[in-house]
Amino acid sequence: MRRLAGETAINALREEEAAGEPEYTPGSADDFERLYRGSYRRILVTLIGMLGDPAAAEDCTQEAFVRAFRAWGKWKPGRLREVGELVKRLGRPAAPPSPATIAENTELGRALRRIPAKQAAALVLRHYHGYTNREIGAALGVPERTVASRLAAAKARLRVELADWVE
Repeated sequence: MRRLAGETAINALREEEAAGEPEYTPGSADDFERLYRGSYRRILVTLIGMLGDPAAAEDCTQEAFVRAFRAWGKWKPGRLREVGELVKRLGRPAAPPSPATIAENTELGRALRRIPAKQAAALVLRHYHGYTNREIGAALGVPERTVASRLAAAKARLRVELADWVE
């Protein structure tokens, strides 16, 4: 790509974008740098929208560019357009339901509301959030053995509450 006197790299990139897909030479470090600068933000923003997690989106974007750089010598024009069209076709994935939504809208959630609150709290902290008995005890201000007994009692109560639902 040749630039006229006084033309900046940013102006040249904008002209390329307006003209359609920019030209890249496989294996060219300058062209990869231009690709990176010209598409990093768009890819990042797209992934943030898809994943809903800026840190995960940044990790995915960086990993994509690392892989692209490793394969840069075998670059095939049109590949970015294919990826963009695929994302447009598939759309944004649905967010997974939160533990609160699951608890509110399932038989298990209804059963949890029927057992004593202290037992339900221990069970939710252990099995929905993955805390250890020690961490739960510290959070609830009770000994670790009390957490263990609450969990055992909660499981026994849930077996009774869900007996008709699970065989």
